This record gives sequence, structure tokens and C-alpha cells, in this order.
Amino acid sequence: MTMKPNVSRRHWIAGAAAVIAVPTLLAGCGGGGSDPSDRKNLVTLAQSKPELSLFVEAVDAAGLRETLSGGSYTVFAPDNNAFAALLAELGTTKDALFADTSLLGSVLKYHVLSSVVPKDAIPLGKAIEPIGGGFFKIERQGNDYQVTDGRNRISAITSTDSVAANGVLHVVDRVLLPADKDIVQTAQATPDLSILVEAVIAAGLVDALKAPGPLTVFAPTDDAFAALLAELGMTKDALLADTALLTKVLTYHVVAGRTLKADIRVDAPITTLQGQTIRVNADLRVVDQRNRTSGFLATDVFASNGVVHVIDRVLLPA
Repeated sequence: MTMKPNVSRRHWIAGAAAVIAVPTLLAGCGGGGSDPSDRKNLVTLAQSKPELSLFVEAVDAAGLRETLSGGSYTVFAPDNNAFAALLAELGTTKDALFADTSLLGSVLKYHVLSSVVPKDAIPLGKAIEPIGGGFFKIERQGNDYQVTDGRNRISAITSTDSVAANGVLHVVDRVLLPADKDIVQTAQATPDLSILVEAVIAAGLVDALKAPGPLTVFAPTDDAFAALLAELGMTKDALLADTALLTKVLTYHVVAGRTLKADIRVDAPITTLQGQTIRVNADLRVVDQRNRTSGFLATDVFASNGVVHVIDRVLLPA
């Protein structure tokens, strides 16, 4: 799993752009004349772009042509190179992938939004929920737009705002995939979170962190736990055996709901499942009830049932 570094303060306090219906755009922007009835629908628009031929083939194989020919949608369409890379990543063939219509349909629906969202209305840094379920986010890097999918894979948006009669089409250079690991599995796949996993198991919180949620977890690293043991004058075995204390500390790191870094307000209280609050100060450090602070090592690590932020100190309630 790719860990991402801290982001600048402006990304934390930037307001979210509203997801709104597409306004009237320049005539002929990828879809025909000024009269919407003259424009192609999303499928025929994609069909007019040679680089999207595999996407159109996939849409037909999954039986989604009729769906995407009507309604009102935004489509993030992977180009042919993206599909070729996906086949190599999954170790499969095009025929095998396209024959698995259930999987193919789920993947394609993960690229479709139920409203029309032009580039300028993309809610940067916020969770975007496609019609297939799950979520992803889009952030801007200079003049470029990048998509982080549910498996923490990055895709670039290579072209935007091709207008169809029933929506707008953006082209991406990687096939997006929904999350395939819950919060516990995500932590298990991260070597620096091994003690956290041990603690979750010892406290009997595995099922809670595998529940549908969504949940937000501030996940201390192994070094953070080592520092805590020195601070408390305890051994790891003693901490793991004290399930009451362990549960109190661990639930203090969990927040109900999905809170991405762009959703966090500076110096606003964040209520944890333990009941007490934490906050993020102006220096972008997490402050606990004992006024101890922790820095972020990674943010917005996505899981199927929420999001994980990796921190460098164990938080303690009062």
C-alpha cells in the first residue's frame, strides 16, 4: 500500500466545491452543436474517440450501453493503455475479464457518477461516491488532476469536459478499482502498523473495525507504541494484557464516519468512539486530552469501510 506524505495546510482548510449540474458549456466541446439534442450520448461520444475503444467494448460486454445512453452521468473513462495495464496488473486476459460481466460491471460503475460534474465543480479532496458504491477522491497537483481509488492507486485525468447529451466525460490513464481491504486488513498489510494490529486483536476490536462503518482511524505506528511503552513504563505484554486500558486507548483513535483530510477543520473538536475528543491544531498536529501532540505520517489511506490516517504518537484520553 502506498503511503502518502503530509499535505500543505491549504489542502486541509480549502472548502469543498459543490457537486452541481453542468452549466451550459462551449458549443462543440466534444459532443456536437449548441443544441444538446445534436450531441452524442456518453457511449457514442466515447465511441468517437479511438483511445476509448476498449472502454466502449467493456461497456457493451457488461450490458451498460443502454444505461449510459440515457440518464444524466459523469464518466471517468479509462483509455486503452489503462485497460492494457489493468490486464497485466490482474494477470488476466481481455477475454477473461470481459467474460466476467459481474466483475466488469462493478468496475465500470465505479467510474460513473449519478450527476453531471464538470472539471471546475469537482469537490477536490472530498469523498466522491460512484453509482457502483465505494468512493474515491480527486486532487489537483498544479494544473493536473489525480484520482486516488479505493486501493490507493493513483490515476491521472488526461482530458476533461467532453460534453455529451446526457452528461460529461473525463478520460483517465488507469482503471480505477474499488477497495478490497477493510480497515483491519489495511493495517495488516502495513508493516509499520503491526503492533496496532496486535492491540486490536488483544482488545477484541477486530469485528468492530471490520464493520461496514464508515469509520476513521488515527493509526499509531510501531515506533509510536514503543514510545508509549517507555512513557508509561510498561512492557508490550503488560499493555496488551490490560484490555480495559487498551480498549479505552484504541477507541480513542476511532471516529464514527469517514473523515478525509479535506474534511478536518482546524481546532474543531473531533469526538471519538471512546467519548472524549481530539483536535487538529494550526500546525496540523493531533492534540489529545493531555495536550500531547502527534504528527501525520500519511493521510487518506482508503479502506472498504473507511479511511486511515497514520500518526507518529499514541493518543491518550484524560
